[in-house]
Amino acid sequence: MYNPAADLDLPKVEERLPKHVLTIEEVERVLNLPDTTTALGVRDRAMLETLYSTGIRRMEIIGPQQRDVDYERGTLMVRQGKGKKDRMIPIGDRALAWVARYRDEVRPELAIAGDDGTLFLTVRGQAFSDNRMTQMVRNCVRAAGLGSIGSCHLFRHAMATQMLENGADVRFIQAMLGHADIKTTQVYTRVSIRALKDIHSATHPARLKRATLKPEEEPPATVADLLEALDAEAHAEGETEE
Repeated sequence: MYNPAADLDLPKVEERLPKHVLTIEEVERVLNLPDTTTALGVRDRAMLETLYSTGIRRMEIIGPQQRDVDYERGTLMVRQGKGKKDRMIPIGDRALAWVARYRDEVRPELAIAGDDGTLFLTVRGQAFSDNRMTQMVRNCVRAAGLGSIGSCHLFRHAMATQMLENGADVRFIQAMLGHADIKTTQVYTRVSIRALKDIHSATHPARLKRATLKPEEEPPATVADLLEALDAEAHAEGETEE
């Protein structure tokens, strides 16, 4: 049977590029924003440090219990992450120090009757909602002078990109981010500015001295393709407003 719709040209899906990939300096500006002379400032700093150190998703920083942080081994257990899978990942010493300070100095003030052990608590002694966590991080990003460029996923992008630029194996990043398919993680390898700069130096016509690409090396697609791939996960996660 003839299908009249077969001859229709469907509109292409809009390609959306990430608004920003934080530099190390920009990350530090955001991390230093909370007023750590206050209880809530210590809590917010601990959450921001955790996001940056581990690259966990928004939904994954809301749920951890106190028991999920192993201060001696330097690990964080992410329970029932995306795909309902558990994973244990490293958390850095600086982030651990802030979480420990929050645990000892602030959390006892926030915990109230019926405390279920959730690590990060609101002023009402409850776990954060998705929207409330997004708003807290977004406010810090804006206050750091970076504008409305995103929220929690900014730190996930920054961690993955910066660690890869510093030589981390993509398989390690895959385990950190909790990607079932390494192809999902490989989008981060394609936005490594160091690799992109090498290609630029070798191929751009406005160069002082032409570099030579090895025969087995292939340039990436286009910058637009690379940046579009970087933001794909954030949109898939339902964090399109971040």
